[in-house]
Amino acid sequence: MNQQQPQIESKNLTILEDQMNYEALALKKCELYAQYFTDPTLKNSVNTIAQSHKQHFENLYQYLNSHQ
Repeated sequence: MNQQQPQIESKNLTILEDQMNYEALALKKCELYAQYFTDPTLKNSVNTIAQSHKQHFENLYQYLNSHQ
């Protein structure tokens, strides 16, 4: 059985879009800031946070696609 998820309501789509934009912006900022650090510990920490934002964005994107 290939069961499709119900469509997302307009208001929820707006919220989802906003959240995806926030995650994308946070990812870009972390990637930019990581370039400024010379301390490897700080650089690794910011890169780890960047990967977390990337994963959040991808999870939201997968959720969006599952409701088409």
